[in-house]
Amino acid sequence: MNQTEIRRVTGDEEFAACRAIREAVFVREQNVPLELEYDEHDATALHLLALAGGAPAATLRVMLKDGGATAKIGRVAVIREARGTGLGAALMRAVEAEPSLGGVRQFVLEAQTHALRFYEKLGYVAEGEEFPDAGIPHRFMRKARPGPLSPG
Repeated sequence: MNQTEIRRVTGDEEFAACRAIREAVFVREQNVPLELEYDEHDATALHLLALAGGAPAATLRVMLKDGGATAKIGRVAVIREARGTGLGAALMRAVEAEPSLGGVRQFVLEAQTHALRFYEKLGYVAEGEEFPDAGIPHRFMRKARPGPLSPG
């Protein structure tokens, strides 16, 4: 079984690997225009990169909202060869456990509708109506972070 490593992106080389994954998945596979794939949030977002067997295989980004109470996860992408291996779920668990997001009370995302079951299995709940983003149907999803257990 391939060894998996998930890390915070800290340098240009790692960010370039994230871009390559996003371009493969969103631009080439899903025909998202390149100018829609990248935005001003890429420069300030926290990016995670998952390696499978030492090779870049999945990525996501997260931005803090509501004064740090909400983490918005986006640009979740897993290369075709790594889909169905559990790597995407491991990446989502890693972002939920990321120490720098300790003050976050909830995670939100805008899921492509074909991926709803994937996120539902991770505890996310769809809200609102379906909407298009880059011509692809999406739904808003939310997952509350459990609060500390009260004594007694």
